[in-house]
Amino acid sequence: MKEKTLLPAHKIVFGMDRETDELAITSFIKRFSDDTLLNTLVPRLQDQEIEKLLDLLSSTMGKHFSEKEYHNLFLSDR
Repeated sequence: MKEKTLLPAHKIVFGMDRETDELAITSFIKRFSDDTLLNTLVPRLQDQEIEKLLDLLSSTMGKHFSEKEYHNLFLSDR
C-alpha cells in the first residue's frame, strides 16, 4: 500500500472497496495507537481483553510476516 494522507475520523468508513478499506484501517489503527487514547484505554481493559488483543495482533503478524519482516518491522532489529 502506498503512503497516503490519513482520513479524519468522520471519514473512516469500510465496505466500499479495497483501497478505501486499506486507507480506513490504516487511519483507524493510527488513531487507536495515539498515546493519550491508549493511556486512557489500557488501564480500563480487563485481563481477557488484553489477551484477546495480543492474540489477534500476534497471530495477524505471524500469518502475514516472514520472520525477517517481523524482526525488521515490529522489533526494529535493523
